[in-house]
Amino acid sequence: MKQNMKLFVVVLLFMVSVIFAGCATNPVTGRSQLMLVSESQELEMGKNLYPNALWASEGGGGEYRDDRLKEYLKGVVMNIHKVSHRANLPLDFSIQDSSVPNAWAIPGYVVITRGLVAGLQSEAEFVFVMGHEIGHVSARHSASQMSYGMLQQIGLGSANAVFGGTLAGQAGVLLGSVGSNLLMMKFSRSDELQADELGVRYMVKLGYDPNNAVSAHKNLQKTADDYLKSLGKTSEERGFFEELTSTHPRSSVRIEEIQEMIKAAGPVAIKGDGTNRQLYLDMTTDIRRATEIYREYYDKAVAEYKKKNLETADSLLDSAISRDSSQAAFHTLKGIIRIHKKDHASAEQHLNKALALNPEYQPAMRGLGALSYASGSYQRAVDLLTKSLKLFPQDAASHFYLGMSYFRLNSYKSAVPYLKGFAEAQSSHPEVHGALGICYENLNDLLSAYNSYVLQVRVAPNNEFGRHAASRMAVLRPILLRQGYR
Repeated sequence: MKQNMKLFVVVLLFMVSVIFAGCATNPVTGRSQLMLVSESQELEMGKNLYPNALWASEGGGGEYRDDRLKEYLKGVVMNIHKVSHRANLPLDFSIQDSSVPNAWAIPGYVVITRGLVAGLQSEAEFVFVMGHEIGHVSARHSASQMSYGMLQQIGLGSANAVFGGTLAGQAGVLLGSVGSNLLMMKFSRSDELQADELGVRYMVKLGYDPNNAVSAHKNLQKTADDYLKSLGKTSEERGFFEELTSTHPRSSVRIEEIQEMIKAAGPVAIKGDGTNRQLYLDMTTDIRRATEIYREYYDKAVAEYKKKNLETADSLLDSAISRDSSQAAFHTLKGIIRIHKKDHASAEQHLNKALALNPEYQPAMRGLGALSYASGSYQRAVDLLTKSLKLFPQDAASHFYLGMSYFRLNSYKSAVPYLKGFAEAQSSHPEVHGALGICYENLNDLLSAYNSYVLQVRVAPNNEFGRHAASRMAVLRPILLRQGYR
């Protein structure tokens, strides 16, 4: 016990030294704060997270394609970035193809959804929203979250060392284990209010009327309510919008606090009318029209598809395409519905149409890959799904079908990492453990094969993979016992 206490003191001193060594000056407040993440690490994690967040975060959708609008909005964003507290950082901007009204930023990237672009009513409102998001990066809110998460992990590792575990090797994995999760966590109420204050401050620096910060917030709330109503939901229902507002004060309170921030900003040298409202409305005409069609037809079709009402979803998509045939998402969902109906020829036509409209529309590429797998064109599936994962590295379905395509090609070594990753994410899948067991057995990793077969039998004992797994377990068990495994 004395030895444990000595080790505890050593660990405690180590943690204190980590805290003091890991302090940095906050670029916004000028005060010292805990910071265990370097600027280069922030940017690297942002780079790794960005494609996954663009496709998988609330609403998904990838990037909305409108080069003229993007050029205009990106120019506004870069003006904000120039007056921000970390103007030295590289920054890219994109519009996420989602009707969900939202905006987010990670080091190196700032993003706003199609739905929120359509809901805002002036350039000044857009500047406040983007200034708020850039403010999170300026104040290093994500990096601060990561630092405290790393410290917590160090503490857990230290406790393990004191009570019989080991601290060796902990530091090497900390950044990877906490980085991607914490980078997109919801910010605290104080972080959100500081980002509001920075959004107002950047508006003032650029000569926009800061009162548009209030109208931006009101329009965000209105757009959120309209989106929910379009799906037959209310703002009281649990879900994304409850989480979005969980760290914010009530709407009326937040507006009061923003108004206090505006007063504290002092006199403003307003440029032009302070809003650039007409320019913004002119430039966003097409995206507002597109969002109206998405909400009226496509978003409802997605909801019906999830409820397995395929005919209703299909009819809604027909209406969407009749209004706007240029959206890859509409044709992709038509293709996916055709796959469910086992009309593979029609499915391929719709998915190819989607890729003709947008060669980087990942769901269509994944759909064609799955379709190729189902038809036995395994090498074509490999080619398509490899491209799919370059666009969306964490897409579970692409991992599964790519792994299974390699499996069918007897490329067992290539199959394992994709199937293993999918199995960890979808442990109840009825085939993946059996396929992994066969891969491991062909690679002469008998223990891993046996363990995979055990999982297969536990999850789905009566299908083809389950029966094969049971028979192979009976063969492998005595071999492993002779090798000393228990």
